[in-house]
Amino acid sequence: MNVYVGNANVDAATDRGWLLGHFKAPDEVRHSEDVEIKWGIHRAGDERSQWVTGEHRTALLILISGRFRIELPDRTVLLANQGDYVVWGKNVDHSWHAEEESVVMTVRWPSIPGYAAP
Repeated sequence: MNVYVGNANVDAATDRGWLLGHFKAPDEVRHSEDVEIKWGIHRAGDERSQWVTGEHRTALLILISGRFRIELPDRTVLLANQGDYVVWGKNVDHSWHAEEESVVMTVRWPSIPGYAAP
């Protein structure tokens, strides 16, 4: 049986927040080429330094705590209540800004080896 037990706050610090995906060791249960999961802890005022363009994955971002803003080409989405979420598809450019100290969980699929957003 292949089992991993951890804490998202602790484990997130070791791989830029990513808990699961193709980038984990192939012999580890957290290795997946189907999905990536990130636990993001952001201070108030944190923001993406540049827009992600030409994204090849679909993403789901869920607010755990705080206030978090997602910028999309044709709209801005404010996640203000625990459980608020946004989903965007392939080829949707995006950026983000933490309006308050925030914790968010991101799920992306598929997990594409060799692909990394700038």
